[in-house]
Amino acid sequence: MDGHFLHEFKRQASFFFKDKIKVARLALLDVTPAQLSTEEATNGDSSAPDARTMRLISRAAFEVDDYWRIVDVLHRRLQNYDRHNWRAAYQAMILLEHLLTHGPARVAEEFQGDRDIIREMANLSYIDEKGFDWGLSVQKKAERVLKLIKDGSFLKEERAREQKLTVGIKGFGSFCERSILTDESSKCAYSDKYLRCHSHFCERQSTEDALLAADDERIPNAQEIRNRHRNLTTENPAQNSDANRTFEENDHPFYGKEDQALVSLLSSG
Repeated sequence: MDGHFLHEFKRQASFFFKDKIKVARLALLDVTPAQLSTEEATNGDSSAPDARTMRLISRAAFEVDDYWRIVDVLHRRLQNYDRHNWRAAYQAMILLEHLLTHGPARVAEEFQGDRDIIREMANLSYIDEKGFDWGLSVQKKAERVLKLIKDGSFLKEERAREQKLTVGIKGFGSFCERSILTDESSKCAYSDKYLRCHSHFCERQSTEDALLAADDERIPNAQEIRNRHRNLTTENPAQNSDANRTFEENDHPFYGKEDQALVSLLSSG
């Protein structure tokens, strides 16, 4: 019991100090939230970068300053690869794959000089104590990233495929919203289930922007969302629903004019 308590205490203390260090770096040093997220996602621990973090980083990469900070971290992680210190480089390669298919078009050109390192990573041989073949996982990921970097046609196809998946998810959210709004026989438009659906699909961008803007930002509570939704539906449900969908499409990297301008800027270097 004492041993378990001590272990839990050390774990909580570690989280506490890491959080304080993060806040201090953001406040005192020339570090952006996107850069810090990239460093943490590729820190060499046993976990892979999660989808939410990669999504936030790929969005931030459309800003020129964050773009250079993000790719600098990835370059350093890849350059530091060796057979005894491979996890950070592997995490960087996972994040790089996501940036290639979701980030600015220039990413593929940016990492042409890292092809030899990625090719070397494909030769990694490592099986852990549980029998999992990490070498094979690294090899498959390296081969895919190399193909994305070298083959422009394949990269274009993969980016288009990811775009369709993104549009499909957005379309499902819009369908969910319309179905609930047109169901006059129920009051589920004000239920917690609908609020979660509405929050996830219609306010996702504002939440993610808040997470990038400040580490301690909180997602709006249910009451605030309920009030916003009540005002939305009582004024003009159909019109506001269309406006929300238009805003989401215009704000998304695949659609936004500003983001497309940034992509062109980054692609012309």
